[in-house]
Amino acid sequence: MNPTTESAVPVAAPTAPEAPRRRRVHRAWIVAAVTFVTIIGGAAFNSLPGLLFDPLRDDFGWSRGQIGLAVSIDMALYGLTAPFAAALMDRFGIRRVVAAALSTVAAGALASVWMTAAWQLMLYWGLLVGLGTGSMALAFSATVTNRWFVARRGLVTGVLTAAGASGQLVFLPLCAWIVDRHGWRPASVTVALAALVVVPFVWLLMRDHPADVGLAPYGGDYVEKPAPTRGAARRTLRVLFEAARTGPFWLLAGSFAICGASTNGLIRTHFVPSAHDHHMPITAAASLLAVIGIFDIVGTVFSGWLTDRFDARRLLAVYYALRGVSLLFLPLLMQPTVQPPMVFFIVFYGLDWVATVPPTLALCREQYGEDSAIVFGWVLASHQVGAALVAFLGGVARDYFGTYDVVWYAAGALCAVAALMVLVIRRGAAEVRLVA
Repeated sequence: MNPTTESAVPVAAPTAPEAPRRRRVHRAWIVAAVTFVTIIGGAAFNSLPGLLFDPLRDDFGWSRGQIGLAVSIDMALYGLTAPFAAALMDRFGIRRVVAAALSTVAAGALASVWMTAAWQLMLYWGLLVGLGTGSMALAFSATVTNRWFVARRGLVTGVLTAAGASGQLVFLPLCAWIVDRHGWRPASVTVALAALVVVPFVWLLMRDHPADVGLAPYGGDYVEKPAPTRGAARRTLRVLFEAARTGPFWLLAGSFAICGASTNGLIRTHFVPSAHDHHMPITAAASLLAVIGIFDIVGTVFSGWLTDRFDARRLLAVYYALRGVSLLFLPLLMQPTVQPPMVFFIVFYGLDWVATVPPTLALCREQYGEDSAIVFGWVLASHQVGAALVAFLGGVARDYFGTYDVVWYAAGALCAVAALMVLVIRRGAAEVRLVA
């Protein structure tokens, strides 16, 4: 071969390597971050009521029953609004509903600074805050997750579920310190500002659907934004009426009402004033309550793991039975200072706090199939109604008996009833076929 022929072949000059492209953060993560912060801001109010029983009684002479009634209205409206929250977001959009809800919470908390009568407490704390927080219930995080994520949906759901506990962890010690040093009014203003500060972030960064910004959901394919859904609220009511004709619904709703009574209604509302009755500083009691939020996250994740492997009925029975036993011992643990047995109670109660949710949801899915999400929304409403009743009746009992002891014993007995209720739920789908 002629060497000159080879040398005539042109050789391409080496090119410089391409600079690596910068990977932009998907908009879905920004929306999830705004959702997380929003839930924390909305959860600020939940940290406040239990701290204000004594200050409001000292300032206005209101009974614990009157203050508990306002808290119960808030909890009941939260629960009854929650099943319709998803329908509101489908109809009017996430951004509008959440911004309006945060503004409503802020208005209720801020207006309470100028209240002078008990009916105003029920209007501001009960009605306004209840409607606002109910519109940002579990439907908010579920709607964001379903629209913006296909991949990592479980991770995002877990993180957003933890936001409520994170808000409690942040605001409980802060609000307790403010109440202790500066009074209840600055604490109420702090809660209002926490809600208002989030509104601009929601309005500027939140979008209702990935198609609004020309994107596919994270890990999925591009889909057009659906038209606003009509009739979702009617279907929500229709499913309730059909489910109410089945026995499992009442067993699930009744047991979950006791769950709410023994958590939000009892511990979240009355633990701090009860500890203060035993001369424990309000800041120490609030810090103990905040610790529940840490173990709440751990307990919920572990309970989900157990639910995949064991019978949900038996898990719920164990959860309720152990919760009831712990409440029977609580009056013996109340001391002016925090002792190791009280710390053990707080850790245990945190692990058990929302551990009931995964098996309850699994039983709803088993019994009601495609309609299980809506049925669970109504079961969650019963949770809040149970919490509302005990928030009110716990205050009345304290006024009448002069101590919370009878409240703890009664709640322990109710938990035993809940354990029996879940054990008698039969396997298999409910007899009445629900609306598709």
